[in-house]
Amino acid sequence: MNKIIKNTLILTIITVVSGLLLGIVYDITKEPIAAAQENSKQEAYRTVLPDAASFEDYEEFDPEDAAALIRDNGYTDDLTEVAAGKSDSGETVGYVLNVTSHSGYGGDIQISVGILNDGTISGVEMLSISETAGLGMKADESDFKDQFKDKNVERFSYTKNGASADNEIDAISGATITTSAVTDAVNSALVYFHNELGGDSNE
Repeated sequence: MNKIIKNTLILTIITVVSGLLLGIVYDITKEPIAAAQENSKQEAYRTVLPDAASFEDYEEFDPEDAAALIRDNGYTDDLTEVAAGKSDSGETVGYVLNVTSHSGYGGDIQISVGILNDGTISGVEMLSISETAGLGMKADESDFKDQFKDKNVERFSYTKNGASADNEIDAISGATITTSAVTDAVNSALVYFHNELGGDSNE
């Protein structure tokens, strides 16, 4: 009986000490991790909207309203963040929209989409993607992402027969699900832009 009590006390002490150590480690590392994540996000912003000198959160962004708008237009993605890209003089040169697609083959795909004031896409960058190596992961390669760049269209579609128009994207061979997920995510960003930030919202 005494041995059982002793072992129980030892296990309790080990558990308590381990919990305290984990808490200490978390407190020490949470700020550097958050800083690294923010730096990664800012780097993506600069990549997709290189004309901007700085970025500010778009104060009128409401995730629930954005979700309703996107779903009304036939998409299921989540718009998670919107930032206005500012010039050195403080003028807005475009926007960066972060979108999460839940339709990836390997799970959620998070992307940043840069859109200039006139509706031209200035860049697409992956924030998080875990698709199949050699197939869906090709979505993170320039050959695929650059298909969206410098295009001014209302929406994109993908094709397996070779893109012949500005609004067409060549599908990744063997990764139609990934292609569709990324294309829809970009389209979700365009829906919000045209209805809330530019285009239709200014007409």
